[in-house]
Amino acid sequence: MLTTQRQTVHLPGSEAYEALRKPLNAALDPRPAMVVEAYGVADVRAAVLTATERNLPLAVQATGHGTHTEANGALLLRTTNMDEVEIDPIRRVAKVGPGARWGAVIDAAAPYGLVPLAGSSRDVGVTGFTLGGGVGWLSRRYGFAADSVIRAQVVTADGRLVCTDEHPDLLWALKGGGGSFGLVTELEFRLYPVKQVWAGIIPFQGDYRALTEKAPDTMSTALIISPEGTKLKVMSTVPVEGFEAIPFREAVMGGTPARHLDFFTGLHDDVMETAVEAGRQATVEIRHWGGAMAGHRGPVAAANASYSVIVSEALPGLSEAFGPHATGGSFLNFLADTGRTPDAFTGYERLAEVKRAWDPRGLFSVGHSIR
Repeated sequence: MLTTQRQTVHLPGSEAYEALRKPLNAALDPRPAMVVEAYGVADVRAAVLTATERNLPLAVQATGHGTHTEANGALLLRTTNMDEVEIDPIRRVAKVGPGARWGAVIDAAAPYGLVPLAGSSRDVGVTGFTLGGGVGWLSRRYGFAADSVIRAQVVTADGRLVCTDEHPDLLWALKGGGGSFGLVTELEFRLYPVKQVWAGIIPFQGDYRALTEKAPDTMSTALIISPEGTKLKVMSTVPVEGFEAIPFREAVMGGTPARHLDFFTGLHDDVMETAVEAGRQATVEIRHWGGAMAGHRGPVAAANASYSVIVSEALPGLSEAFGPHATGGSFLNFLADTGRTPDAFTGYERLAEVKRAWDPRGLFSVGHSIR
């Protein structure tokens, strides 16, 4: 173990290296050249410069949720300890470090009657979720988490610390284009005045398509089909019959692992039949998108979709059955296949231009990277 004034460097063979090199995905067994724990911006800049000097790829993990490839031979930077959360209740804004998790932001904002556009889990890292677009249970009302980003501080591939106030192209790319343009050390985003929601999970035997066609933008829903039965998830910012009002922080909605994912502009009969059949063997989650998400002006391709279908297992024949009706797009937060990264975006050429401008040598190239 090597220790500088602030950061800690763990080399292969140490216990800390073994503990810190692994992401949440147990199928991955990465062997980075070193693991660096960062505690501040100076540590991040030092790690970037070290990776450049030693000609190492740079991989970043806060919680490890979004890691899909092994950082073999790379400098693995852990930002877990940079978990600061600051709430400005007057401006309705949160400012967080790259290691902050949604649970901390939710809890810090709650006393002011404010909420962030968090996802389904309190344990997910804020920055990675947001840079990947970020869809949550308030997104039909307020948009993607990426849409709420006001500014970011970024350590660039040459070790500079810049603010997106002076670089609108970089801000546009970060609002859904992923983390391959630089390393975000501070993220500032809007909060929303939601003191309570009407939410829960109930048995369902109705017509989901008809329900969503009439649903206001204030209500988000998902149909869950599984061997245990069919259920409906609901979260609304206005009263919904059959649901009690609860604080947003107490609404536990959960999510379905995206072993298979497709997007649709409508739910064709064939799509519903395939989903019902798949639900006999696995969990299928049909989620209603649209609403404020359709107003997205960034690179997120899923902004054009009305529905997503997630299946918890990669069952044979799903791609062939869904394919004729699917949009062909994807969503970075749900996408494990890094070979399909371009499918998650619109305006990919513009993203590539930003990548060339800010990371011409491809330092940030591990995982979902713009090529």
